[in-house]
Amino acid sequence: MEKGFLNVALAQISPVWLDREKTIDKVIQYVNDASEKGSQLVTFGEALIPGYPFWVERTEGARFNSQQQKEIFAIYSSQAVNIEEGHLDKLCKTAKDKSIAIIVGIIERASDRGGHSLYCSLVYINQLGEIKSVHRKLMPTYEERLVWSLGDGNGLQVHKLGDFTVGGLNCWENWMPLPRTALYAQGEDLHVAIWPGGIQNTIDLTRHIAREARSYVISVSGLFRKEDIPDDFPLAELMRNNSTDVLANGGSCISAPDGSWIVEPVVDEERLIVATLDHKQVRMERHNFDPSGHYSRPDVTQLIVNRERQGVVKFKD
Repeated sequence: MEKGFLNVALAQISPVWLDREKTIDKVIQYVNDASEKGSQLVTFGEALIPGYPFWVERTEGARFNSQQQKEIFAIYSSQAVNIEEGHLDKLCKTAKDKSIAIIVGIIERASDRGGHSLYCSLVYINQLGEIKSVHRKLMPTYEERLVWSLGDGNGLQVHKLGDFTVGGLNCWENWMPLPRTALYAQGEDLHVAIWPGGIQNTIDLTRHIAREARSYVISVSGLFRKEDIPDDFPLAELMRNNSTDVLANGGSCISAPDGSWIVEPVVDEERLIVATLDHKQVRMERHNFDPSGHYSRPDVTQLIVNRERQGVVKFKD
């Protein structure tokens, strides 16, 4: 790839819902496809492995101490990703073998928080197959709080990829000005917003962030249809009866640093979207506005970010 350019891929796909291993295998297929198309970065939607908790608002998920909801949570937890147990090892090996960076949304069952609570996490794997950051969603949105725990600032990090500096946030975190600012200040010029799927989320905010940051913005979404609900899901019939045919319609897209579309939102289609980004466009747009550089006033306003990984105990042996 010529200096200053970056080939990127957006994999707008549905999970094999609530099946971690089959979903990882599907992700790997798309990583291989992206590599064959010359991509240096491939991105996937929020909570893709093993899937978004679409059942909550469709099966009385707020009913306290419900035996059925506890059973579903136990299934979800069993299929969540525990990085320390090696659940992402195959994916990391693929990244290394193909020399491609990966951003993917997972449901993380975190060992450092006892191994049972779940976090919505964005994972960055570099071209050497190394997991360089795991960003746990700071504030789950609305009904998500019934199954996901609150994250922390440890994953508010950026990563060099060629001439670009890449960062990302989960879903509605992208509406939060201060986490965005934390990434901008570290030199981010390629922002990756990951979503469970929905053009209503991506069509306005993608271009807004691009113009605010003067950065490229990738919004990558998942898909989910009624037919993706497995027959052995405990409340499959109830969930289907309370669902439209399409629960998540995608909306993946790419905006240039001036807010113009490189790829307009793609809906209702499982596909790999590829594009080439030119870093020169970032430098051009930073000429008249740089939110963390010449157009900032740190003597007047500053942001303090706590990136310590949070936990309930510190051991001193």
